[in-house]
Amino acid sequence: MEAGWCEQARAGDRAAFVQLVRLHQSAVRKQLRRLALGDAALADDLAQESFIQAWTQLSQFQGQSRFATWLYRIAYNCFLMHLRSHKATQSLPDEGDEQLSGLATEHPARASAARLDVQAALARLPENERVAMLHCYHLDLSHEEAAQVLGLPLGTLKSQVLRAKARLRELLSAWAPEKTT
Repeated sequence: MEAGWCEQARAGDRAAFVQLVRLHQSAVRKQLRRLALGDAALADDLAQESFIQAWTQLSQFQGQSRFATWLYRIAYNCFLMHLRSHKATQSLPDEGDEQLSGLATEHPARASAARLDVQAALARLPENERVAMLHCYHLDLSHEEAAQVLGLPLGTLKSQVLRAKARLRELLSAWAPEKTT
């Protein structure tokens, strides 16, 4: 279905492009919210700009990767352009980590503390490592897809992810959740 919409949109069918936007807008906004460290308004503005650019550049989509991967690359470039033009200062994100939702149900206080610690640790990572982790783990992209989105060689991306994991282990070493029986 998506491939058909892509072809129709490339032929100028706006309704097909609207379907692609509907299909991918949540994921693109999630990517941008994470990149913008929780600034939902900025993420929405950048998502809108990303989709406008996608529409105007649709003829450049060759289908060699997934449409989502191509779209994530456009969104990431929009984010980078925003940083360059506004020299944005970043703060800790407000949104929670979905991966901690099970802990939140069972132990809300521990989940909240863990979420804050993880967010603080992620914010302390160098930008390139934080962005690599975001694309590989929060957006569930393969290493190959994340490398393509970020415009990096695959080996470089893998090194950044490994360094980020090591730093996160170090930064979070004091956090040891109690074992439940």
